[in-house]
Amino acid sequence: MTADDPERALHHACRIAELDDAGARLLSSAENSVYRLPGGVVARIGRAGQAGSAANEVRVARWLERTGLPAVRALPGVTQPVDVDGVPVTFWAELPPHHDAENPQVAEVLRRLHTLDPPADFRLPPLAPFVRVRDRIMVAPTVSPADRAWLLSYLNDLERRHAELPDGRARTVVHGDAWVGNVAVDGHGTAWIVDLERFSVGPPEWDLVSTAVRMTSFGTLDAAGYRRFCDVYGYDVTGWAGFETLRDIRELRACSYMLQHAGSGAAARAEAERRVACLRGLAGARPWSWRRIL
Repeated sequence: MTADDPERALHHACRIAELDDAGARLLSSAENSVYRLPGGVVARIGRAGQAGSAANEVRVARWLERTGLPAVRALPGVTQPVDVDGVPVTFWAELPPHHDAENPQVAEVLRRLHTLDPPADFRLPPLAPFVRVRDRIMVAPTVSPADRAWLLSYLNDLERRHAELPDGRARTVVHGDAWVGNVAVDGHGTAWIVDLERFSVGPPEWDLVSTAVRMTSFGTLDAAGYRRFCDVYGYDVTGWAGFETLRDIRELRACSYMLQHAGSGAAARAEAERRVACLRGLAGARPWSWRRIL
C-alpha cells in the first residue's frame, strides 16, 4: 500500500484507531492527502517513509497546546501516527471556520513562536532546508536532462553556501514553512498555526525569508505589505548578510515542489518550466510573478 492509494490507507487507519470514516471528504491533496471525517475529525495521509516527520508533528502539536500558542490539535486518545504499511496517518481536531491569515498576523505568530523555549520532553530536529529537494529534482517527470543537471549543480552550490552562512539571530524553534496559508484565522480573530511537519530548531531568519521572497522573488506581496510584516515582527531579514542564500534556497524549494507536480496538467508543467527558466536567468530579473497552481 502507498500514499498513491490514500483512501485505502485512510480506511485501514480508521479501523486501527476505531474511528468512523463513513462519508470521508477529501479536502486537499498535495504533499499530503487530507480528509474530513465525521465528528469534527481531520485525517492526514502522509507519504511512505515519513513516519518520523508525522510523529514529530504530533509531538509538536501537543507541546504547542501546553504552551498556549494556538495550533491545530492532535486528536486525543489515539496513538499516533497510525502506520499503514509504511504510510503514516494522523488524526486532528477540526478547526473552526477560518480563512488564511494576513501577513501581519503571520508576523505576530512568528514573533511569539520565536520566543518559546524548545520543548523539554522531546528534542526537535535541526532545520533541514534541503529536505526532499534532491529527490524531487531526480524524479521530476517533465524536466529535461540539461535542466536536471543544472538544478543538481545549483543545489550542490546552495548546500555549500548554506554551510557558510554568516551569524544571525539566535537559533530558536522555527515553523519551517511559515506563510499565510499555514496560519488559519477563525471568526474571533484567533490565529492558529497549521502544518507542523517542518517544526525544528534553526535560524529564525528561515521563517522570515518565507514572506520576504513573496516580495523579492515571487511578486505576490508589495513593498508596503512587506513593511507591515516587518513592523509587526520587529526585524527586516532582507538586511541580513545571509538573506540571499536563504532566498535562493527558498526559490529552489518552490521550484522543486512545482517540478514534482508538473505531470498533473498543462498549467503545472508550464509553471514548472517557467520557474526553472527564472532560476537559470532566462526570464528576466526578480520578481518573477510565479503563480500558485496547486
